Amino acid sequence: MSEQTLANDALDFELPNVGVGPDPLSLADVIDASDFAVLLFLRDYHCPKCKAQVSEISEHARTFNELKTAVLPILPEPRDRAADWRDNVVEDFPFPLLADGEKRVAEQYDQPTRYGPVGKLHDLLGRLPQSVVLDTRGDDADVIFTHRGDSIDDRPAAEELIGTVEDVQESFVFDCSLVEC
Repeated sequence: MSEQTLANDALDFELPNVGVGPDPLSLADVIDASDFAVLLFLRDYHCPKCKAQVSEISEHARTFNELKTAVLPILPEPRDRAADWRDNVVEDFPFPLLADGEKRVAEQYDQPTRYGPVGKLHDLLGRLPQSVVLDTRGDDADVIFTHRGDSIDDRPAAEELIGTVEDVQESFVFDCSLVEC
């Protein structure tokens, strides 16, 4: 797959992975292995709210796994800083951790920033959190939920992300003409 648009604005990417799974990791890999993906666009290396969010979501790793949902935190830092960040967040980091040092994927997914050009120059000042849930069943990925933070605290709880996946799973209806119901 190239970096072209997948269905409903889900964009393919490949980034260095310093967590669980293949390195590098692409969205195409996730589509092949999972039914859903949660992309957590983090602010920067120093952000305590990002560490708290990933720690909270890590507590629900088993639930995400049961829902066949890949959780992909994306840190706008180079590989070495991302590895250091991972070591300081959760003892047994249960997910991939993608290093987006050039902020290419964050820009593809239009991660919000504030303070205009100054905010774009320094992540700590300008970058805001964003969470995206993708339905990766089938050959493409569909964006089914986006939460664009309007402050550093504005992030969905793990339960909200889990509920989004569960709601989409439950909305699937079998065609009884093709399957014995």
